[in-house]
Amino acid sequence: SRPFSSIVRDARTRGYTEPDPRDDLSGLDVARKAVILAREAGLDLELSDIEVESLAPPALANASVDEFLERLPDFDAPMAERVAAAKRAGQVLRYVAAIDVRAGTAKVGLESFAPKHAFSSISLTDNIVQFETGRYCDNPLIIRGPGAGPAVTAGGIFADLLRLCSMLSGNHS
Repeated sequence: SRPFSSIVRDARTRGYTEPDPRDDLSGLDVARKAVILAREAGLDLELSDIEVESLAPPALANASVDEFLERLPDFDAPMAERVAAAKRAGQVLRYVAAIDVRAGTAKVGLESFAPKHAFSSISLTDNIVQFETGRYCDNPLIIRGPGAGPAVTAGGIFADLLRLCSMLSGNHS
């Protein structure tokens, strides 16, 4: 219901994005997470193997952060049209990574989802992972929780530091 540029600016103000929102809008952070999940699933994927749709306008790639935020409203119309097309189809847009273990592929991009899909109900800084397998086909396994913000980031860094200290001390339990 709001222009894309306004949402980006608001998310940055709240600390939900990197200092340069293009780092989030580029899709590379989502692609990195996809690589981690793909490797855990047994795939030998590299970041360069993932097809990524960036939400950052290429024309603003070399702009300063301030200029990027100032000029981003010029690019609201294409995003508004994608939102409107999804709405006409009775769907919502979500920026997602999809990993196909059988095909050995992954991609990141803006996709449409029906209102009853688990991805449609996420809000604010939630992250969600849905597993569809032979056993979880009719009712996929869902993992959901906060994925951004200062407290979540600090908690993740603290957990990483504890794991590192454990490794360096020779206690690998």
